[in-house]
Amino acid sequence: MMAVVLVLKVTASVVINYRNYLPPNFSSDFLRGREGHFGGPYRWAFYTHIASGPITLVAGLILVVTASGGKFPPWHRYLGWFQVASILLLLTPSGLWMAYYAAAGPVGGIGLAILAIATATTAALGTRSAIQRRFSDHRRWMWRCFLLLCSAVVLRVFGGFGTVMKFTASWFDPLAIWLSWILPLAVFEIASRLQSRWSGVSGRRSSKTS
Repeated sequence: MMAVVLVLKVTASVVINYRNYLPPNFSSDFLRGREGHFGGPYRWAFYTHIASGPITLVAGLILVVTASGGKFPPWHRYLGWFQVASILLLLTPSGLWMAYYAAAGPVGGIGLAILAIATATTAALGTRSAIQRRFSDHRRWMWRCFLLLCSAVVLRVFGGFGTVMKFTASWFDPLAIWLSWILPLAVFEIASRLQSRWSGVSGRRSSKTS
């Protein structure tokens, strides 16, 4: 429940900051120093990204929460298709374009580019699994996709931590970008492995006692 509240709170704070983007306020935190490349394709990528990002994140939150019981509501398929289309057609292309101009430099930009590709890949594999009716695989892939989308939330948590701790080193922002999606994925994979191992042990114990 706390995770849901955190995702919604950070998403709301991001949307509230849109007042600095329409029209663009180049003295605001995110747009500072971007006057030189804000025109042309970057402008369209930026607005596409900030419009599709919160939508795909909230859609992902609804999908994983409502499917947590192992059953998919009737409308799950339609919202899922909408989310995947938004990721593949809007979020990923715009994210890749923006990654090239990342304020965190080339290392941070590469991390953002890989994040965009990984998000699209997990969404596509999750969709393929659903079409093939491999629903267990579908759940795992879409959980990975959702965690990658949550990197925006984790990154802001890291940013707040860095501000409080007064980190000014040039390596902090690139490291935060990489950890914002690698760390949640690593925790998920480790937890999944442990759960599978525990389920296997429990199954063997049950078979011995029966």
